Amino acid sequence: MTTTAQETTPVHATARETMPVRATPAGHEGSASAVRRHELAAFLRHRREHVTPEQVGLPRGLRRRTPGLRREEVAQLSSVGVTWYTWLEQARNIQVSVQVLDSLARALLLDSSERAHLFNLAGAVDPAPSGSCSAVTPAQHILLKQLEPLPACVQNSRYDILAYNRTYGRMLCDLDAIPVEDRNCILLAYTHPQWRTSLTNREEVLRLMAAKLRATMAEHLAEPAWKFLLNRLLTESEEFVEIWERHEVVGPRVKRKQFCNSQVGLLTLDHTDLWLGPRNGPRLVTYAPADDETRARLERLQALAALA
Repeated sequence: MTTTAQETTPVHATARETMPVRATPAGHEGSASAVRRHELAAFLRHRREHVTPEQVGLPRGLRRRTPGLRREEVAQLSSVGVTWYTWLEQARNIQVSVQVLDSLARALLLDSSERAHLFNLAGAVDPAPSGSCSAVTPAQHILLKQLEPLPACVQNSRYDILAYNRTYGRMLCDLDAIPVEDRNCILLAYTHPQWRTSLTNREEVLRLMAAKLRATMAEHLAEPAWKFLLNRLLTESEEFVEIWERHEVVGPRVKRKQFCNSQVGLLTLDHTDLWLGPRNGPRLVTYAPADDETRARLERLQALAALA
């Protein structure tokens, strides 16, 4: 992965990329690299011209001559400098961080295939979880289904939700409606309104999640995917910034949890982690009902999920 000088600034700054240190005119270096940059520039221009202002919540105005979005608008939506983005569309030899590529993918409303193409053209590895994760085997998918009505999912140590059954998919929000790259327990707990509403003791849960993330992240400080997640949390949640700066650390805890589901009401559950590989690797997360009332509500939730 390439890094930029801008990444040395605080990750929760408003603009994550401004003016690069240098930019070599196009065509002055290796032909393969030049071809890749020209393909990237053409792809960005094409996508920009096919996204309307209305799609991204911007006014069209009366004197718009550019089809789709203007460069200035893409720069604004992506929190990057206009000059820097212009150089990118001009195929200049500039380095692009994964955080900026992620912002561009969101601003240009790229689907999963287009997002993968963007990262490939930039010569970068997409740190967001893939929609088809090889870490989850067919046998584990069968196990998830057989566990219903018990909510269950497979997570990695970064709290990305790699797979889940129907009951889990409706327990805290409609997970099917969440983009794959946003299916992360901590990110959803801090940024998704319905997920947050489902947490009965939200203040304590958020504090513990941040403390567990800090403890686990100690083994992954140099990994792009972990830095990417932290950057998103610091950028998208002021509440996370405040809690993160407390520097609290806590290890894994097995405890009873309660969620307030919008369809069936209060769920009292016993949480269990079953490790599928080396510790701190993928794990099967299950929630068993702590009382008969919760069991009945889980069965009703499963039935509702089956109808969706």
